Amino acid sequence: MRFGNSGLMFIFWLGIIILPVFYLWAFKARRKVMERFANRELLGELTLSVDKKKKKVKAIVLCCAILLALFSLLRPQWGFHWEEVKRKGLDIIIAMDTSKSMLAEDVKPNRLERSKLAVKDLIKKLTGDRIGLIAFSGNAFLQCPLTVDYNGFMLSLDALSVDSIPRGGTSLARAIKEAINSYEGGLKKYKVLVFITDGESHEGDATGLAEEAKKEGIKIFCVGIGTKEGELIPVTDEQGSKMFVKDGSGNVVKSRLDEATLQKIALMTGGSYVRATGAHFGLDLIYDEKLSKMEKRELKSKMSKQYEERYQLFLIMAILLLALEPFINEKKRHAQEMRQA
Repeated sequence: MRFGNSGLMFIFWLGIIILPVFYLWAFKARRKVMERFANRELLGELTLSVDKKKKKVKAIVLCCAILLALFSLLRPQWGFHWEEVKRKGLDIIIAMDTSKSMLAEDVKPNRLERSKLAVKDLIKKLTGDRIGLIAFSGNAFLQCPLTVDYNGFMLSLDALSVDSIPRGGTSLARAIKEAINSYEGGLKKYKVLVFITDGESHEGDATGLAEEAKKEGIKIFCVGIGTKEGELIPVTDEQGSKMFVKDGSGNVVKSRLDEATLQKIALMTGGSYVRATGAHFGLDLIYDEKLSKMEKRELKSKMSKQYEERYQLFLIMAILLLALEPFINEKKRHAQEMRQA
């Protein structure tokens, strides 16, 4: 036997412990209340008509009914049959900017960490979609190939840092190229690429690669993170002191959101652009409004072992006992015969 709701097992064990204790306390409490109105000798005469054995049987029946109902909540299962399970979904690749500009703190705790949290929230919404991860800055690398192993994807996501790609800068073009190579060939739809970046692209022809992605049936959705005004990029030196990134002339660098490039790439491929804020990152909006409504392809089906639910048996027994309980008469038979006479 196995249980579909084994997490509720503690409630069943609590019931086994608490119900007998409760009834013992209730019987004693009732006895004490009755003794306030009559002495023990008189009380004994007044309760002569009560059959104590039937009273206990009635309590046991009620306890058993409650325990059976609680047991049915655990969804006991035994026996099984094989069932073909078909899975439908999209191929979604998240392209995460890991350049040093993602350390800017215009969203808390910083752009990169806030992006990771948003992607984790997105994972909770997925039901059968394959997901992959690309890290990019001056270069691009497939951190996690397309998979339905969401826990494995999470491990790859957690490992991302601004040191994931040794080469500095930001190249959207390289990330798009890496994504094109990461999808399976042949199909010209069901492919989604989600960029999370501040949009500053320092090299490569991002719009040209976006046109190539469109030909491959890839829709690109962009989440722009940062502000147009820009933000300083904090880093920590060897002594552990906080400082800000400077250019070759010694001037402090500000990272600014380049929305124009991201909007153009998204529109070219039939995707969309959203700007992330601290309260509303935008990934949930993209999924709810766009991805969840896209046509999904049928992925490989597999045979799954489906266990037979048996909770109905215990629920029916609980109901029968509850129906029986009122018919258990606590009065002794001779007391009933005297009343009828």
